[in-house]
Amino acid sequence: MAKQAVEHVRKLKGGAQAHLLRCDDGSYYVVKFQNNPQGLRILANEMLARVLGLPVPEPQVVEVSDWLVRHSPEMYIQWGSSRLPCASGPQFGSQFPCDPLRIPVYDFLPDSLLSAVANRESFPGMLVFDKWTCNCDARQVVFFRHGNPDAPRYRTAMIDQGFCFNANEWTFPDAPLRGLYSRLAVYEEIQGLHSFEPYLSRLQNLEEDFLEDAAASIPPEWYGGETEALHGLLASLAERRAKVSQLLAACRSSAKNPFPRWRQNV
Repeated sequence: MAKQAVEHVRKLKGGAQAHLLRCDDGSYYVVKFQNNPQGLRILANEMLARVLGLPVPEPQVVEVSDWLVRHSPEMYIQWGSSRLPCASGPQFGSQFPCDPLRIPVYDFLPDSLLSAVANRESFPGMLVFDKWTCNCDARQVVFFRHGNPDAPRYRTAMIDQGFCFNANEWTFPDAPLRGLYSRLAVYEEIQGLHSFEPYLSRLQNLEEDFLEDAAASIPPEWYGGETEALHGLLASLAERRAKVSQLLAACRSSAKNPFPRWRQNV
């Protein structure tokens, strides 16, 4: 069931020009609009991202009214020198991982703090996902202290899946370094393919019905009603599951050497 946007909070940085909105359930959502500069299909891409038990914010359809757009002066999309009102109707919303008015959120932590992130093991798991979906962007994350700003440890949430499937193209131009998080310290414990468990096994055992169910929740407006293209994307994803181990090994062999502790035959 779609959430109804009731308040515009602020515009956010980033190429998709998302906005932070409060919805009728009292939660806050990062909302990407149908007329965003990166293309319509990135909304559909985001909706397909919550698999494998990874810390991806809850995806939702957020209904934005004409009234809210008209009465919120900052709800616009910048196209060059022109400003266009944000689209009304069903938009993509990613639930904010904490209370944005009370708990600070950071998009960077120094390496000295990364080792203490409570759910750090999700970084290898997210790389499994990003290789599977050919995320053509670097891995985007945020950090926050779960529950309250004085909590002893940070947690991470994996955000911004819009450039999976090569963004608006729905193609898979694989390259060894795509999908990596820029702070390679999060991968220092990887010693072989076994270090990507249980995520590799979850992917191999993923029911194809799961993808069909996820696709059924996507409003047709987000992919221009091109159902044949959507089903082609799902078929490619099902086939690519067998390729992910090979893609991880290619990443390991790249000049950047992101997994220095990788041991042969492990």
